[in-house]
Amino acid sequence: MHNIEPHYNWRHFYIASEDERSPFYGREYNEFEFSNSVYDHFIHPQWDEIGSSTLFIKILYANYYEGYAILEMMGEWNDCLYNDIMYLKRNIIESLQDNGINKFILIGENILNFHGGDTDYYEEWSDDNEDGWIVGLNFRDHVVKEFESSNVDYYIGFGGRFDSFNWRTHEPGQLCHKIDDLIIKRLTA
Repeated sequence: MHNIEPHYNWRHFYIASEDERSPFYGREYNEFEFSNSVYDHFIHPQWDEIGSSTLFIKILYANYYEGYAILEMMGEWNDCLYNDIMYLKRNIIESLQDNGINKFILIGENILNFHGGDTDYYEEWSDDNEDGWIVGLNFRDHVVKEFESSNVDYYIGFGGRFDSFNWRTHEPGQLCHKIDDLIIKRLTA
């Protein structure tokens, strides 16, 4: 797992540690010391801590004017034992929402498992996201099934074209607009 880096090809568009509105503003990374781990597996030092011992993220892109954010995720999403959604919502999402973000793309191909709890934080996130949406891209099938069995799919869009979306072929702004178009098509269908 230490070889899995967050997507870095968009760094010329956005770097969270250089964005004054980002919850990771001013963060410095040590490329030679692996200090974070998911259970007993060290992870690459570019992943950002959110307060959880098993879930890490990277804000790949934020556009405050258009209200979009793209977050890549890594590890195990465990609401049952660690209440990871609380950490994500309180420590990251609320900061982004306070700065005008209401459209969230969560890239989940590096999420190994999901263990659900209650849906209160998801409901709050959705309610706070007036005129916005939350989409999960490329989560593994068994992870999506767990989200569905926990009723989280009521708040986060999964499935269909979101299951195998080739997001790396787009620039971040193009990706946001493409997902927005897909959401509008889903709502009007």
